[in-house]
Amino acid sequence: MAALLEVKGLEVRYGGIEAVRGLDFSVDEGTIVTMIGANGAGKSSTLLALSGIVKPRSGSISLGGREIAGLRPDRIVGLGLVQVPEGRAILSPLSVAENLELGAWTRKDKAAVAADLERVYALFPRLAERSKQVAGSLSGGEQQMLAIGRAMLAAPRILLLDEPSMGLAPLLVASIFTTIKEIAKSGTTVLLVEQNARQALKIADKGLVLSHGKLILAGSGAELLENKVVLEAFLGKEGG
Repeated sequence: MAALLEVKGLEVRYGGIEAVRGLDFSVDEGTIVTMIGANGAGKSSTLLALSGIVKPRSGSISLGGREIAGLRPDRIVGLGLVQVPEGRAILSPLSVAENLELGAWTRKDKAAVAADLERVYALFPRLAERSKQVAGSLSGGEQQMLAIGRAMLAAPRILLLDEPSMGLAPLLVASIFTTIKEIAKSGTTVLLVEQNARQALKIADKGLVLSHGKLILAGSGAELLENKVVLEAFLGKEGG
């Protein structure tokens, strides 16, 4: 299986603070890779560097064999790497349909955009029902659906998800993880950062464990679910 995303020696700094320190990992095409770690481990900083929002201090980021480190975020989106940020960042005064349309703003292929919109509505029927509703009036779960749907309208080769289950009720959390699996099955590669380590590792082909900006463990999702360090640090004695 070919690596779609390859990261080598990635370093991210905020002033004198080293958020990411010499990070190496890859994401194979068509897989789900989950990144877990405590708060401050460097997970979100890694995603921000990949998507161009934060400029790396050093290192290589290769997407499909093309170097993207340091490119503008809009160029990176155009090349197929799209992030759903923590907190969703939907445009509250606009309608659901208008938010979704903005996801496709870099695309010229109107017929393909229309087909992708239908696929998003099939994935999230609630969004179709509320297409004319103001986005700010949606529930937290619906807003997360909208944020993911908007990203899918950009036709990502790889989708970066930052804490998609944050603040959601348990039933909605299960629904979001089911949706992530469906997105991957449809051919979109997924890189997932998630505090709900157990659920995230259950759906992951590969897991990465970060600590203080460094990769300390890597393996299949199943392997990490059984790893003593992961069990004690992230899953708890009852596996929560």
